[in-house]
Amino acid sequence: FMAESAHYCGDPGIQFDDTVNGWHTCPNGGRINASNPCSEYMFLDNSACNLASLNLLRFLDAEGNFLVERFKAAVDLLILSQEIVIDRASYPTEQITANSRRYRPLGLGYANLGALLMSLGLPYDSEGGRAVAGAVTALMTGEAYSMSARIAEEMGPFEAFEPNRGPMVQVIRKHRSQLEKIDSRLVDPDLLSACRRVWSQALAAGEKSGFRNAQATVLAPTGTIGFMMDCDTTGVEPDIALVKYKKLVGGGLMKIVNQSVPRALNRLGYAAGEVRDILRFVEDRGTVEAAPHLREEHLPVFDCALQPTNGTRFIHYLGHLKMLAAVQPFISGSISKTVNVPRETTVDELYNLFVESWQMGLKAVAIYRDGSKAVQPLSTGKSEDSEKAKIPKAVRRRLPDERQAVTHKFSISGHDGYLTVGMYEDGTPGELFIVMAKQGSTVSGLMDAFATSISMALQYGVPLASLVEKFAHLRFEPSGFTNNPEIPIAKSIVDYISRWLNSKFLNEDGTVRAYGNGHGRTATSPSGQPPKSPSQAGAAVHSLVRSQDDAPSCHNCGDVMTRNGACYKCSTCGETSGCS
Repeated sequence: FMAESAHYCGDPGIQFDDTVNGWHTCPNGGRINASNPCSEYMFLDNSACNLASLNLLRFLDAEGNFLVERFKAAVDLLILSQEIVIDRASYPTEQITANSRRYRPLGLGYANLGALLMSLGLPYDSEGGRAVAGAVTALMTGEAYSMSARIAEEMGPFEAFEPNRGPMVQVIRKHRSQLEKIDSRLVDPDLLSACRRVWSQALAAGEKSGFRNAQATVLAPTGTIGFMMDCDTTGVEPDIALVKYKKLVGGGLMKIVNQSVPRALNRLGYAAGEVRDILRFVEDRGTVEAAPHLREEHLPVFDCALQPTNGTRFIHYLGHLKMLAAVQPFISGSISKTVNVPRETTVDELYNLFVESWQMGLKAVAIYRDGSKAVQPLSTGKSEDSEKAKIPKAVRRRLPDERQAVTHKFSISGHDGYLTVGMYEDGTPGELFIVMAKQGSTVSGLMDAFATSISMALQYGVPLASLVEKFAHLRFEPSGFTNNPEIPIAKSIVDYISRWLNSKFLNEDGTVRAYGNGHGRTATSPSGQPPKSPSQAGAAVHSLVRSQDDAPSCHNCGDVMTRNGACYKCSTCGETSGCS
């Protein structure tokens, strides 16, 4: 059943209870029952951890050496900073406050792992890539626990440490023992030596002074802060594609090109002229396949999560699982990561994927089958129909000289106005008039122009659902509280008008209905057939409310949030629903 559901819509993600509790540092405080929505924070109920992430690419020098001491210093600084924040932060409930201060869990992590490996000339799906990822992760968590023990030496361990001393020390030993599974032939000896050193220091200091924090690291999705840190890839993910198109809230697309490709090509020994030719090809085609000068053996370095529009290569789902298995033993909590699978993946294959994830020792796994969501924020190309139908010339459908109309009075923060909607014989809208109480004002003139444009659009066949989708949730003054209980807050006059039209003339599936008909009923002509109103062309278009029916409002600014993996983020102010 879960495999069928994941195949249909990408949900649910799966968590493996035995593995989660097998790595629990504080079992005497209670079992771990679940995680946060993004699944990276797994700890006791009614607790919280503050997140922080490092951009791994900032610790790679021009020669491709990982700057171990600089990385350790950054880990120390962030662990200390996060530790200070615990006592100065506010929490939503008293119980969460008490548990967060009693156990003091932290969530240090990183972003840009995919870009780091590409810059090193290592395929994401390779033994070398997994060895480096495991070593970097081990260094981060080992140094984090070492710093936590040093803080405990000065400030004392977390309050619940003594009842959990034995289990926690055992988990630290368990982490350290996993270092033996990293292939020393594939990792810089200095990096691996540093890993062994910090874990030995953490264990010795923890046995002596305890630990200040019950958990130290997680791998969050970094969907928002990854952009702020100028990362090519988020969290532990590979790049989704070398060239991506991001859907913008206001409409349109933004082209995003991976900035790690030239660094990788230089690392692999290509001349400057060859690099320019390959980059020109990538920007034009969205793939390195068939690029000039590029050698066949280097193609895996540039493999991404999704198959490019003009290519055939992508990372197999086992490559995602193996990477998770390489880094999970060195993380206190869990990993927020999507395992991307092709559109044609079957339910049985997803079932086997879940079983393999458990066998590999993962704490959780979430999949995304390409195209299984109604809205996909990132894609590998501009979606175009293979055969474009010839677009007929639009013909204006005028309203009869005598027509029915409905008038609605509204008020937004003291700005009063009237909407009058003229209707065709079938009761569907064909024109809009807006009268503002303050005649001659700028607002009044703009609303006249807006109403005229909406009227012309409706008469020339633009679907009402498309107009509502475009204009709803626009934010500008005047805005605020209204006198309409169905729309208590309006972000602008245009927002209010669009949402009112949606409530009165659109069904939930985006089809237009006659004014006064209940939801779910579409206006019909006297012959019993659906009327050929131009607005009926919107039958396949969801209204804005419907297309984002699972997206909550931002608790910071009130705008509609958009899905970001298993979480939501606000494109207006950057707030998230729990992921960072």
